[in-house]
Amino acid sequence: MPTGWNGIPGARGCTPQSCSFRDHFDELRALGVRHLYGLSTQDSDYQREAVERLHLPFAILSDADFSLQRALRLPTFEVDGMVLLKRMALVIDDGTITKVFYPVFSARPQRHGVVAWLRAPAG
Repeated sequence: MPTGWNGIPGARGCTPQSCSFRDHFDELRALGVRHLYGLSTQDSDYQREAVERLHLPFAILSDADFSLQRALRLPTFEVDGMVLLKRMALVIDDGTITKVFYPVFSARPQRHGVVAWLRAPAG
């Protein structure tokens, strides 16, 4: 674990958040989620290992060159010489970001509003 990890807002909980989306994957699909991805600044090899190790039913995409982070101005933090993304959840419909969940204080999608938002009537 990087130095000071527990004290960095938005850092702790990335793995529990991924596992919670894994554990609620069927519920999210039933609520209309057709595609689910994680995003990280680590390289693709690291992401593939994490997907395998955590038994995730979705891919984690690598933004190691920070192109998406810069384009969307996604929040980051630095630790031990690494620049990492803070925890968030984005809902993207037909290429448009329609909802942003940030800051995310709970690793569970139902606790930070994703499930409630998906259950709410459209309009």
